[in-house]
Amino acid sequence: MTKKELALICIERLKEQYPLAECTLDYDHAWQLLVEVRLAAQCTDARVNVVVQDLFAKYPSVAALAAATPEEIEEIVRPCGLGRSKARDISACMRMLRDEYDCGIPQTFEELLKLPGVGRKSANLIMGDVFGKPAIVTDTHCIRLSNRIGLVDGIKDPRRVEMALWKIIPPEEGSDFCHRLVYHGREVCTARTTPYCEKCCLADVCRYARENRLSQKVEK
Repeated sequence: MTKKELALICIERLKEQYPLAECTLDYDHAWQLLVEVRLAAQCTDARVNVVVQDLFAKYPSVAALAAATPEEIEEIVRPCGLGRSKARDISACMRMLRDEYDCGIPQTFEELLKLPGVGRKSANLIMGDVFGKPAIVTDTHCIRLSNRIGLVDGIKDPRRVEMALWKIIPPEEGSDFCHRLVYHGREVCTARTTPYCEKCCLADVCRYARENRLSQKVEK
């Protein structure tokens, strides 16, 4: 089976398992998602969703948040960890949106990457969820599961995983597929415990599950 054939099987099975493919960050406006994805670095989406309630209540617009000092932002976002650097990036990003984009957000991948604190993962998330464009979001779940399943071979660098997946994932499926990998990574193919291969819809095609079964047979 080729990696492209494996990818198509994974896409269809995960669609059945998780019919709704949505971002697990809660937001009403695109600029809020930009803020949240920066806060989500080394922090759970669940915690970010709680913290931003106070942030957005106090600063309900790009202009309002741009007018806040990094120290004022840090005071609220500190529970997400790395508060100083995240607050600095959020402040600079909002000021750039205010001054150069009339409080909107840029609509091309290249322009998004120019925003402070925005990397390829964040830019792909915005392109896919906000603008409905092809996107591959290589977060920790995507990287871990892609390697375990066998979609990529021992690649841990996010950019390299992204480039490899672009070659085998149909463009229109990329964004939703990555969201479903997040769901599956949290519920079944977990990072901190042994994956629950016995209840995985991909167990018969997954490289990790196959190798794990073989190793158990050898031990017996």
